[in-house]
Amino acid sequence: MTIAGRLAPSPTGLLHLGHARSFLLAWWHARSRGGKVLLRMEDLDAPRVKPGMADAALFDLEWLGLDWDGEVVWQSRRTELYEQALSRLEARDLVYPCICTRREIAEAQSAPHADAARYPGTCRGRFRSIADARAQSGREPALRLHVAPGELEFKDALHGRIVEDVARTVGDFPVATRSGAAAYQLAVVVDDAQQGVTEVVRGDDLLPSTARQALLQELLSLPHPSWLHVPLVQDANGRRLAKRADDVSLAQLRESGLDPGEVVAWAARASAQPGPERGLAGDYLDSFDLALLPLSPVRLASSPFAR
Repeated sequence: MTIAGRLAPSPTGLLHLGHARSFLLAWWHARSRGGKVLLRMEDLDAPRVKPGMADAALFDLEWLGLDWDGEVVWQSRRTELYEQALSRLEARDLVYPCICTRREIAEAQSAPHADAARYPGTCRGRFRSIADARAQSGREPALRLHVAPGELEFKDALHGRIVEDVARTVGDFPVATRSGAAAYQLAVVVDDAQQGVTEVVRGDDLLPSTARQALLQELLSLPHPSWLHVPLVQDANGRRLAKRADDVSLAQLRESGLDPGEVVAWAARASAQPGPERGLAGDYLDSFDLALLPLSPVRLASSPFAR
């Protein structure tokens, strides 16, 4: 089997040190075993996409010495594939229209004995069709997957065997937004299958999404990739680095005069990987060993590049 990993930046802000480490680990994991690396720009969430951020992300990846096979895939140009997947779910009566706003869902979850993490099923069976939901409410409905109870099992290379009942922990979740666009969980499943992705290496903040994606893969008869969720990079207070908080971005580090080899070497050290004191991504391939990866988050007490 041909190994195919992927890099999937989202152009909603500048990439930071946490992204750099996750992308490097994904690239090292695939390339060190002779695999392909595919690049997908996850630009489907149009309201959150910021001008220039896609080009900035591509520049940052190349600055680190990362490369990829084939052309960049843009989610915003793949709507037909997502619509086909939605049609397959609709044909099996697995989706239903939902007009609930975030505020209404939050209010329902704040009721006594409510599970704050689970959609309460307010709209399940409420409308005959999307048109009916629109006519009755005057709102554009989203589409939710009707999730049947039952345990689902998957394996993560770092976290081991995981068993989850999605109906109990999350409930019915969105597969299409009010605008008609595919929701993240559906899009990423369709993309990984269509691109032939065999392994997914990403931050462990996305581990809670994996059961939902595995469920969609089963319902759509799509293959399961192997999963590897790596610990995040955190700030001094234990908060994960975030684009919206203007954390240590690669653009900011570059503008300060930092050499990309210093960032790559830091990511290697933070992942317990042997290699040169400074180098680009390819300089660490021969010595990459996943078994050395620490299971705890990386804490930045201060800038690791203070001079």
